[in-house]
Amino acid sequence: MSAPGLAVAADLAATAEAEVLETLAGLPRSGPRGVVVDSPPGAGKSTLVVRAAAELANAGERVMVVAQTNNQVDDLVDRLAAAAPSLVIGRLSARDYQPAPQVARHMPPVVVASAVSDVDRCHVVAGTAAKWGTVTEGAWPWAVVDEAYQMRSDLLLKVAPRFGRALFVGDPGQLDPFSVVETDRWTGLSWDPMLSAVAVLLRNNPDLPVLRLPVSWRLPESATQVVAEAFYPFSGFVPGSSAADRRLSYATRALRSWPFDQALDLASEAGWALYELPGRHTIRTDAEAVAACAGLAGRAIERGLVCHSEQPAGGDSPVGPGRIAIGTAHRDQAQAVRERLAALGTQGIVVDTANRLQGREYDLVIVLHPLSGRRDATAFHLEAGRLCVLTSRHRHACIVVARAGIPELLDAHPYTEPVHLNVPAKFPDGWAANHAVLAHLANHKVRAL
Repeated sequence: MSAPGLAVAADLAATAEAEVLETLAGLPRSGPRGVVVDSPPGAGKSTLVVRAAAELANAGERVMVVAQTNNQVDDLVDRLAAAAPSLVIGRLSARDYQPAPQVARHMPPVVVASAVSDVDRCHVVAGTAAKWGTVTEGAWPWAVVDEAYQMRSDLLLKVAPRFGRALFVGDPGQLDPFSVVETDRWTGLSWDPMLSAVAVLLRNNPDLPVLRLPVSWRLPESATQVVAEAFYPFSGFVPGSSAADRRLSYATRALRSWPFDQALDLASEAGWALYELPGRHTIRTDAEAVAACAGLAGRAIERGLVCHSEQPAGGDSPVGPGRIAIGTAHRDQAQAVRERLAALGTQGIVVDTANRLQGREYDLVIVLHPLSGRRDATAFHLEAGRLCVLTSRHRHACIVVARAGIPELLDAHPYTEPVHLNVPAKFPDGWAANHAVLAHLANHKVRAL
């Protein structure tokens, strides 16, 4: 990014910070019952949630924190305990919950309990939306909801009696709420449980303020425009760093004749790489694609991946396995990759689905494209939010593994989902988002042997 571009980013960051400070300062006072904060990937959603909860609690308010997964709750409890050690924090959980390491190290004063009566003296109580939905007693003046766009509307209705006012923080471009049962019978109805909490909130309260964070502190300059144009065409955002701030290198030289090394080198230079396998229809756990994902990650470790970043204080640092992630669309694909990594003797690399990777960040991310090797393009595999999550987890580089022929597959399977009354059209749709990402990756392609 040029110097003027960095100045613009700095101005936007300052504006965003001023808006956040104004919002936080006004929370304890009388005002709207809800505030929505929209955020692009890596704009500081979790930081805002922690900061808001701490400031409200320090102002004498009792606060309930609502997240969507146990991992998210554990991370928020960890960050809250570190940011505000004077607060007594409750971790509301199921009876069989075993405290995660990041929670256990703060016990006490963190209190882990399955009954709300056991955390009634806590300044802040955190739990999943599903757990809060089972609570039938107690009231909190404030709720802070993390990943609010991924919260189902039926859970909001269950949780709403527990709080007076709320701050909703989320990313409108990522995964919608999902269910393991068929929900077509409710599509288009005002009580459709699969509507997001924010959609229902704003439909019934159109005057609620909506703030937007315009800077991504996670995504590098090489990824910001690609992700913004593909998934956030109406709001957009800018990077909080320049190309000079971040770079990847390796402790050992590459074997230039080996496609794995070519893809890794291209990703370190351009921030992106498409590792393209020959076009072919395959089963979901495509052995060649699985081997490619595991092989690329293992080779990055073998070569001694090193990253240079502006955070926390600049300088070079080795990239360990825990800072590399492999993302898939399905759980069986993730399990196949884990087994392949184990066979290679590579340990510690994070492998999971888009749903579980949401909200997390890594230095290098390898993505098994949801449409790779498929004969059709279903609504699940075309969902823009799924591809958005997978391609926006990285701080330095993203490598997409896919079989050739996805653009042709998209052209052969245009959007054919039925149109329902009372269901607003969502933009961008998965068809357009996939084409936009693939068009960019076409300039960063490495063909497998």
